[in-house]
Amino acid sequence: MRFMMLMIPAGYAQATPDVRPGAEAVEGMMRYNHELKKAGVLLALDGLHPPSSGARVSYKGGKPVVVDGPFAEVKEVLGGYWVIDVRSRDEAIEWARRCPAGENDVIEIRQVFEMSEFPEDVQKVAEGFGELKA
Repeated sequence: MRFMMLMIPAGYAQATPDVRPGAEAVEGMMRYNHELKKAGVLLALDGLHPPSSGARVSYKGGKPVVVDGPFAEVKEVLGGYWVIDVRSRDEAIEWARRCPAGENDVIEIRQVFEMSEFPEDVQKVAEGFGELKA
């Protein structure tokens, strides 16, 4: 089963584009990432720049509208993610519990849909898409 662990760092919604974690924080996170890799469960991971350097595209009235960050109304934002392949939701939770996150950080765990979970007609429509790999 694949899961995304979504890191929601405290205060990241208001962070400036030049905000970067210090060496000590990165060192702790790298140890954790190596544990995930060594266990053979890590599929992907990335950290994201803060929303102040991002943009949002909404589709009100069917037309795309672009708003540049920061987004004042947002209280929690995604700071990074891991995609892991584990046996169960409980195992994903255990991996999240081991993360060296900050006191007010949150990790949200969400299972990734597998094509086999969809009805046959949906699988047929999406057939071959999984073969697209960069």
